[in-house]
Amino acid sequence: MLLTSFTMASFLSHDVLEFFIFFELTLVPSYFLISGWGGAQRSRAALKFFIYTFTGSAFLFIGILYLGFLNQHQTQGALTFSYSALQGASMTHGTAVWLFLAFAVAFAVKSPIFPFHTWSPITYAEAPTAGSIELSALLAKLGSYGLLRFAVGLFPLALATLRPLILTLAVISILYGSLVACATPDLKRLVAYSSLAQMGFITLGIITGSKIAMVGAVLLMFNHGVITAGFFLIIGFLEKRRGSYQIKDMKGLQGPAPVFAAIFTVVMLASIGLPGLSGFVSEYLILIGTFGTHAWWGAAATLGVVAAAAYLLWAYQRVFQGKATGANAEIADANAKERWVLVPVVVLIVALGVFPHPVLDRISPSVNQLIHHVAPAGVKK
Repeated sequence: MLLTSFTMASFLSHDVLEFFIFFELTLVPSYFLISGWGGAQRSRAALKFFIYTFTGSAFLFIGILYLGFLNQHQTQGALTFSYSALQGASMTHGTAVWLFLAFAVAFAVKSPIFPFHTWSPITYAEAPTAGSIELSALLAKLGSYGLLRFAVGLFPLALATLRPLILTLAVISILYGSLVACATPDLKRLVAYSSLAQMGFITLGIITGSKIAMVGAVLLMFNHGVITAGFFLIIGFLEKRRGSYQIKDMKGLQGPAPVFAAIFTVVMLASIGLPGLSGFVSEYLILIGTFGTHAWWGAAATLGVVAAAAYLLWAYQRVFQGKATGANAEIADANAKERWVLVPVVVLIVALGVFPHPVLDRISPSVNQLIHHVAPAGVKK
C-alpha cells in the first residue's frame, strides 16, 4: 500500500521537489518487498537496486536544487520548485545540457536504459512475483515519465545536442536486451532483458522528436506494464508448481497446462508486436515516428522487433512444446482463481490492440501541450 501510494503521488506531483521526494520514497517499500520475500539472492538484489537508484537520484536532487535557485535568482522572488514556474526559467545552452544530463541519469537508472541497467536482471529475477510486476510495470515507468515530463519538458534547449547520444543508447538497449534475452537461462531474466529492450523503444519515442512517436511511447508505457504483468503472473504460477523458473526445468507444459500455454502465447505475441494486439499499436507508432525524423535509428530499432520474435518464440518452444516428463507431466493447469487474475490482462491486450483510440485520445492532449513547449527547440509536429 505504501508503494502504491508513493507511486501515485510521484505521477500526480506538480512540484519538482515533491516529485523527487515521492520518487525516492518508492525505494523503501521496494527494498523490503525484495529483501523480505525474494529468492535466494534477495539481499544482494535489494541492496544493488537501492544503491543504484539512490546514487542516480543524487544527480537529480542536485539538478533540482540548482534549477530552483537559478529561477529564484532570475525572478528575485521566493524559492519555488513549481513545475510551471521552473518551465519559464531562462538558461544558457550549456546549463540546459548539464541539467538535462543530471535529470536523465536518474531516470535512465530507474527505467532502466543501457548502460545503467545492470541492477535489473538480478532484481527482477530475485524479487517475488508481486515485486517483479511492481518494478517492471510501474516503477520503471517513473523513469520514462520523468524523462518525458521533466528532462524534455524543462530543458528543450539540450535536445539538439543530446538527442543523438540518447537515441544511440536507446537503440543499444533494444538490441542488447534482445540479444542477451536469447541466451538467458531463466524466464524472469528473459522478461528483464525484454523489458530493457521495451524501455529502449519508449526512450526512442520520447527523444526522437516526433509527436506520433511520443504518443506511441506513452501508450507503450501502459501496454508494456500490462504485458509484463501477464508474463510475471504466469511465471509466478508456474514457479509455485515447479519450484523453479529455470527454462531447463520446464518442457512440454502445453500438454498438462493448455490454459497457461494459451495465455502465455497471447502475452508473448503482444510483446513481439503482432497486429491486432496492444504491443503492435505502440511499437508501430514509435517506429513510424522515428523513421520520419531519424530514419537510421528507426531502421536499427526495427531489428529489435525481429529479435523479440526470435527469443520469445524460442522460449515458448523450450517451455511449452515437446513431451512432458516427470514432474512436468503432473503439473496442474490454471485454476479458477488464476484464470480470473489472467483474464483482465488478456482482455486489455486484445482490446487495446483492436480499439486503442480511447487511450490515444487521452494521451494526445498532454503530448500536444509538451510539443508546443519544446517545438522551438526543434521537436517536429
